[in-house]
Amino acid sequence: MEILESLCARCARHQQTCCQESDIYVTTQDVARISAHVGHSDFTEYRIPTDEVYLNEHHDPLWMEKVFRPDGSRRVLKQQPNQDCIFLGNQGCILPEEVRPLICRLYPVEFSQHEIRTEPAKCCPRELLLPGQSVFDAVKVNPDDVARWHAMLYQELAQEN
Repeated sequence: MEILESLCARCARHQQTCCQESDIYVTTQDVARISAHVGHSDFTEYRIPTDEVYLNEHHDPLWMEKVFRPDGSRRVLKQQPNQDCIFLGNQGCILPEEVRPLICRLYPVEFSQHEIRTEPAKCCPRELLLPGQSVFDAVKVNPDDVARWHAMLYQELAQEN
């Protein structure tokens, strides 16, 4: 049986990926997990999103309440000078899957507090999906893992100050 390349690999040849030029929000627990792995915690900063897609989450009140500070900024991973994620290496993310930010683990699955959708995020190149292919199959992720990470994300968001 032929093993198909993941959507992420196809995307990287087609366009800038979600790991490039994106503001990657991290919870305080994401920061703790990553810090324990890399041995430091100077990989985040607070930035006001410049892409309006990050500001259009009004259908998810908990997200809007917990992610954004009063000045409109949010805690995100720093970027390399070329705007790639600080943890993006030549072969992809240098962090093990269970250390990566929950947002990264979930992407490109669309979600809100009470819903996990089966279509890919709007920024994801949907034209690269094979006919009848689900987003879970396309990115080679187990739906049970997606549900677990989604639950973790909203538990962690609820604990944010």
